[in-house]
Amino acid sequence: MKYRKLGDSDLHVSEIAFGSWLTTSGGVEKDTAIACVHRALDVGINLIDTANVYGRGAAETVLGEALAGLRRDSYILATKLYFPMSDTDRGLSRAQILKQIDASLIRLRTDHVDLYQCHRYDHDTPLEETMAALSEIVRAGKARYIGFSEWPAEKIEAASALPDTIKFVSSQPQYSLLHRAPEQTIFPLSASLGISQIVWSPLGQGILTGKYLPGAPLPKDSRAASETMNNAFRQHWLQPAVLKAVQALKPLAADAGLSIAQFALAWVLREPNVAAAIIGASRPDQINENIVASGQTVSAEVFATAEQLIAGAV
Repeated sequence: MKYRKLGDSDLHVSEIAFGSWLTTSGGVEKDTAIACVHRALDVGINLIDTANVYGRGAAETVLGEALAGLRRDSYILATKLYFPMSDTDRGLSRAQILKQIDASLIRLRTDHVDLYQCHRYDHDTPLEETMAALSEIVRAGKARYIGFSEWPAEKIEAASALPDTIKFVSSQPQYSLLHRAPEQTIFPLSASLGISQIVWSPLGQGILTGKYLPGAPLPKDSRAASETMNNAFRQHWLQPAVLKAVQALKPLAADAGLSIAQFALAWVLREPNVAAAIIGASRPDQINENIVASGQTVSAEVFATAEQLIAGAV
């Protein structure tokens, strides 16, 4: 496993991060979810990403159980807030930030998180209030660093310009061969501000594993076929043209000695502003396969061919 510095922080995170959204929030049995967490740590993954809203606290609770008894400095723990936790609890107000960090710490069984992230931008709360409250919890030792997910560029710039506030070190955008929008503005802006990317859905919700075949039934054990996990699935990625393009990646990946999934992750990690790519897992062996992508070198020409294939279909 290779590691990269996370923005202007002293954190060095594994290129492959473990994501808990579907794994520990009820998508798989708890024992299997905990086994996935332990396998991730065993193979060198040190960044574990979660959020209070995943299973309305369930993901954090299972992670707290999985991490209990382990040395706190042996892993880097990141969580988020913004989305509703009840009919009245949502957003990035000072009251919510102070309330939600304490609730997350209780569920995670720890006295601090390494990274506290704003899950989206809160247009109902003044940016100054949000940044002051985030700075308050960092100075109180409840979070070491702060980040955001899917913020507009102008708000990122505005936050960085506020005086006497803690600065962001991470951004969490969706990014993959199927979704490249962050390259246009977010990556260059982040790089200029000392912010790194922790990418979610680098395998395009599993499409870039190659397991979905054109004209074939959905695999029974897949996310797209799961009633508990397909509610946010991008159905347009299941179009035959997209699936055919993904299958066309197979010889490119094979020539590099990689599976399609490993190739897709290596493509994400070619980007210097990306510190880590978040993977999910429903079985521990899936982690073993995905970590192979860390440290891989594939020629720019091969990646360019892959980009053309996918762009032509998407």
